[in-house]
Amino acid sequence: MFSLKNKKAVITGGGSGIGKAIAILFAKQGAEIHILELSIESASGAVNEITAIGGKVFSYACNVSNQAEVKTTFEKIGHIHILINNAGIAHVGKADTTNEEDFDRVINVNVKGVYNCLHEAIPNLRKADGGVIINMASITAWVGLPDRFAYTSAKGAIIAMTLSVAKDYIHENIRCNSISPARVHTPFVDGFIAKNYPSKEKEMFDKLSKSQPVGRMAEPEEVAALALYLCSDEASFITGSDYPFDGGFIKLNN
Repeated sequence: MFSLKNKKAVITGGGSGIGKAIAILFAKQGAEIHILELSIESASGAVNEITAIGGKVFSYACNVSNQAEVKTTFEKIGHIHILINNAGIAHVGKADTTNEEDFDRVINVNVKGVYNCLHEAIPNLRKADGGVIINMASITAWVGLPDRFAYTSAKGAIIAMTLSVAKDYIHENIRCNSISPARVHTPFVDGFIAKNYPSKEKEMFDKLSKSQPVGRMAEPEEVAALALYLCSDEASFITGSDYPFDGGFIKLNN
């Protein structure tokens, strides 16, 4: 079950965190992996791990917010079967404390970056007679976390884009779903805490961990397992859905 043999998967932000876990798991299940990162160096750890287990992997330096770069990269890759829109950045701020530059930066990566990859990937999926798209959203789109105005706005857009794509391409055998994680322990989270809460890293890590009713953050490999299911033939009946991956955060945090 859950074989991805003879499948070609593109994973944005596949060099670390959730993206890296997805890349490694998909490679173990037989997929040919194509990682998009800001630099080749950023993808090297994932590339080395996949190569070590005998997987087939390629990496590309690509800024997903730049449509010309995305177009060139997808032309190199050719037809694909799976797209994982995982690349993203965070920001702390309310509507009146978020400046225009930071808002544009978050939207350009987290929303336009997804659009750019969808724009180039869908014709390639069509050439393969269909495929699967997973967009990485967030529970903040469901509950609106404090001080995350730009990030919440972007992730809300991702869920809406997921539904739109699922509806537009359902008769072309292209499925599209999204995953909305709560806190996941990744280098992204560690860096985010260090940058925004200097000298309070341990305190904030514990606080963020305990904000999930299960009492901990998720591990990237757990999110990857859900992504694997949604991209497998076993999930061929599923499209247009968002999957909260939240340790009970949305329904049980009362």
